[in-house]
Amino acid sequence: MYLDVIRNTIANNGYEVITCGLFSAFFAQVIKFILFTIKSKKVNFKIFSTTGGMPSSHSAGVMGLSTLVGILQGFDSIIFAVSLGVSLIIMYDAAGLRRAAGKTAACLNRMMEDFYHHDLQSVGGKLKELLGHTPLEVFVGAIFGICFAYLYHWFIIG
Repeated sequence: MYLDVIRNTIANNGYEVITCGLFSAFFAQVIKFILFTIKSKKVNFKIFSTTGGMPSSHSAGVMGLSTLVGILQGFDSIIFAVSLGVSLIIMYDAAGLRRAAGKTAACLNRMMEDFYHHDLQSVGGKLKELLGHTPLEVFVGAIFGICFAYLYHWFIIG
């Protein structure tokens, strides 16, 4: 009964779209946390609030949202075209500009370590290096978001 109330409230409207985007990004972060834990053999809850890594939660979120817009409004609709355009810009930014900023931060950190002889705290600490994604991380995040949107819609309309 309770599940039916939720389904009737969010099915086939904007609530379904926004919750799909949020949940797909969240579950991509959960996958990132699990992969990090397996790889490093240690638990780090900060992974939930960091950028970068496999899969891209930004890509998962925006592609989940765009895919669900396409499912509900039609893949030939103007609103799908707009949401897909925004999604592609976000994914390009994640793999391009933010990744380049991360590489620049890594280079600056090495320079500052050499210059300040490993005392980076005196100048404010290290810059964050893991800002963007590799193209593969963006692609996997996008595929995850698309698949999540179909499964989520199937679950909601039950």
